[in-house]
Amino acid sequence: MPVEIVMPRLSDSMEEGTILQWFVSEGDAVAEGQPLVEVETDKASVTYESEHDGTVLALGAQVGDSVAVGAVMVTIGDPGEAVGHPGARPAAVSASGGAPAPAATASPPGPAAPPPPAAPPPPAAGPPSPVLRSAGGRTKASPLARRIAAELGVDLATLVGSGPQGRVIRADVESSARGAATTGNGAPAPAAGTAKGEPSREELSRLQQTIARRMAESRATVPDFELRAEIDMTQVVALREQMREVTDRPPSYNDFLVKAAALALREFPRVNGAYRDGGFEHYGRVNVGIAVAAQDALVVPTIFDADTRSLGDIGAIARELAAKVRDGSITPADLSGSTFSISNLGMYGTDSFSAVINPPQAAILAVGSLKLRPVVDESDPAHPVVARPTIHLTLACDHRILYGADGARFLARLRELLEKPVALLL
Repeated sequence: MPVEIVMPRLSDSMEEGTILQWFVSEGDAVAEGQPLVEVETDKASVTYESEHDGTVLALGAQVGDSVAVGAVMVTIGDPGEAVGHPGARPAAVSASGGAPAPAATASPPGPAAPPPPAAPPPPAAGPPSPVLRSAGGRTKASPLARRIAAELGVDLATLVGSGPQGRVIRADVESSARGAATTGNGAPAPAAGTAKGEPSREELSRLQQTIARRMAESRATVPDFELRAEIDMTQVVALREQMREVTDRPPSYNDFLVKAAALALREFPRVNGAYRDGGFEHYGRVNVGIAVAAQDALVVPTIFDADTRSLGDIGAIARELAAKVRDGSITPADLSGSTFSISNLGMYGTDSFSAVINPPQAAILAVGSLKLRPVVDESDPAHPVVARPTIHLTLACDHRILYGADGARFLARLRELLEKPVALLL
């Protein structure tokens, strides 16, 4: 009996996925564990593997189509087996916005159809197409190639892919960049006679669409307020210098913040909770999401059970997650399940900023730059103002679940842990 493989729900917020690339065609024999299709979700690109042995009887969508969760992607069975009707399952929607492609079905027996007319002779051979595109006009390229192309200013549409099935890979981008540097090619000049030049339009990726929707929802529905604090990081800086003497990979300052926040969240569970459907949700785990800048997007992978992990473990996990975000190998499992978020822009020299709460979480912590600032030292009347390393923290809170005193107590505990960081080692 044919087996229908449907679009899985790979994250809590996923409603549909986009077919980026098929690794099989109709009639191909497949084995369990063999890659079938690459799917772009609202959080990451995922390769879906076959769970059955058999033959590909029908593909339910084309490259570039958006497929709803639960809709049939591919049907696998025995060679020559008839493909049944998909019933009331949701259908795939083409990238062009047209009607969904009909699913392959078995035709009822009847008189033989007349043979199709002879195909016209093929056109004369011409120059090869410069790039292989999906049905939706999207250039086939690996996530790493897209990131490098954006960094080097290379237009993927001008490249000939040398990867599998004509996919643009890193080597193609770097080769093009070297050629552009040699020939001195630059960006085209703005069109004459227009005040702003000829505009170009860039469609949002599925991840960007999700970010835009969720942030707009947050601003429109969450009555948030902010609390700010300046934290003296003198002891954290000193402790990290001591760690540097015994390890080549000491925890970063952000790792100290993750650990301190996780311990404070364990003591103030409502900050680790959520407002959902008119009630409070209290979570049994402390899972801290850390914002990482990806190509044209902001991705928040999760450090699970951060309150029970050592500083070294948190640092190793954070480095691994950041590397996976940047090379495009991050998975939906890495991006789900966070109960609190931290966004750090201090490395860009930003002193302080306001972060947008990620619903349904109760709060998000925005971290500014660590730098020397004047601080009043009451213990030395002769030199009451001294320079010390400090950071500015901004805690945005959902007022439906947190009140001012709740957030203030959480920030006060965070201050205690960072100003006496030996507690983070226990």
